[in-house]
Amino acid sequence: MLESDLYPPLKRFLESQGYEVKSEVHGCDVLALRSNSDLVVVELKLVLDLEVVLQAVDRLAISDAVYIGVPLSCGALKRQRKRIVKLVRMLGLGLLTVDPESAIGSVAVLCDPKEYKPRIVKPRRDRLLGEFMQRVGDPNLGGTAARRGIMTAYRQKALGIARYLQLNGPTKASNVAAALGEPKARDVLYRNVYGWFERVSQGVYDLSPRGAKEIVQWE
Repeated sequence: MLESDLYPPLKRFLESQGYEVKSEVHGCDVLALRSNSDLVVVELKLVLDLEVVLQAVDRLAISDAVYIGVPLSCGALKRQRKRIVKLVRMLGLGLLTVDPESAIGSVAVLCDPKEYKPRIVKPRRDRLLGEFMQRVGDPNLGGTAARRGIMTAYRQKALGIARYLQLNGPTKASNVAAALGEPKARDVLYRNVYGWFERVSQGVYDLSPRGAKEIVQWE
């Protein structure tokens, strides 16, 4: 497929809405004009990448109605459609797909250009602030891959409990909570997310062999 394969069905689509359409006008892939003032610019690209985004943003200097046009088969859209549409909206751009392989060529508008302001999601913000406030110090190196393990506030609590049990042996959960001043110690021991603890009797926990081995990696 060539970028030029996207043009005929797109031109038909725009003409059906009353636009006069011309291509390759001063660097713009597609220019559509209606009523001498309603100007639409479309930048065509087979791959949705940074280059076409930058081109489209540059076209905002000449029109408020700038679209990026990509094939319906665009891989990036199949993988991350929701996030891409959100980004395009935030930039004040429009996004459409073209299917030149259909009988008449079909065009779908995923979003139109308009002013966009992200909505703050309060639960996510509160979780983020909670983790920031509860985390002791700054134990991670920015940019560290999550798969290598991130020191979270929860892991810090679990490590504190594990080290206490390592020094004191089997202990009642209530005593661990009192000794460490950690009201959630009972919950951490019960959930045992990392497999570091084992219950030896009712309400009494000890460090597991896995815990003894793994907490050393976090020293």
